[in-house]
Amino acid sequence: MTAPAIPAHLLPAGCPRAPAEEYDTALLDLDGVVYAGPAAVPHAVDALHLAGRAGMRLAYVTNNASRTPGDVADHLTRLGVPTGAHDVVTSAQAAARLVAEQVPAGSAVLVVGGRGLDEAVREHGLRPVGSLADGPAAVVQGFDPGVGWPQLAEASYAVAAGLPWIASNTDLSLPTDRGRAPGNGALVGVVRAATGAQPQVAGKPMPVMHRESMLRTAARRPLVVGDRLDTDIAGAVNGGVDSLLVLTGVTTARQLLAAGPGERPTYVAADLRGLLAPHPAVTAAAAEEAFRCGGWLARVADGRLLLEGHGPDPVDALRALCAAAWTALDRTGAVPALDPAAAAAEALLRTP
Repeated sequence: MTAPAIPAHLLPAGCPRAPAEEYDTALLDLDGVVYAGPAAVPHAVDALHLAGRAGMRLAYVTNNASRTPGDVADHLTRLGVPTGAHDVVTSAQAAARLVAEQVPAGSAVLVVGGRGLDEAVREHGLRPVGSLADGPAAVVQGFDPGVGWPQLAEASYAVAAGLPWIASNTDLSLPTDRGRAPGNGALVGVVRAATGAQPQVAGKPMPVMHRESMLRTAARRPLVVGDRLDTDIAGAVNGGVDSLLVLTGVTTARQLLAAGPGERPTYVAADLRGLLAPHPAVTAAAAEEAFRCGGWLARVADGRLLLEGHGPDPVDALRALCAAAWTALDRTGAVPALDPAAAAAEALLRTP
């Protein structure tokens, strides 16, 4: 019996060549992908060097608006990845462009954030100010660890007065070397709670950020690389480009298996070494809703996700599980019961 072809939406997909050879530019997220806090993610530096040698341009696209592109480039260079400011695209830059399209040239803009947002606003000929009393034409808000009640209060006064409100991003959490900390989305939530207003959002997953990335990198065939389904992968889906999810940041195997169509990556890898090797294809088995990858078989039976087999690469098990879980979700509208298959996949991924 011939196995049916897998519809295109049932990715992860196979890639017969290493993605570093297949795509001209990697649009890499930073936090949780390249580094966590001040330290590099394991294997990231070597993988990026090898991807560059294979001919892939490396560009860094981050929702973190607190630092300037130069600051980010310096950090990457210190980690052993030589980078220039022109290789970095931030949500602050996307937000500043969105502001500049809505206010007169030279306008004052109330900036709630750090140096990265200040610099991006100035790049568009606008003037950062810190109070509603300074006569701003708009409010732009981005993450900075120094943002406190006085800045959030000024933002609330300005938003309540009817000024356009642009948020660099709405990520609720920010990965650090100590764990997850509140992100810009948590701070945006304070202003939202105080005013009842909703901001325009510039960062991932919104098309504004994808546009900014394409304008600044001139990528012809980009691959988005990230660790978050709701920003990196959803942003790639919104932009109509392929994506690679790495499991070094916030997304767990369980969350990936429950992903809806708008948050499904093209490829999955344990870390950035996924740029350097071909990705095996997932194939449909003869049994209904059963899928193979490597030596693993995943299927859904009686509403439960099941995994069997063995193989040298635990990510192959996760790829097969994704195909089975996503097929069932699309067919029934409900996520199949993930235990114990998800637990088994997570245990395999933790095995050295």
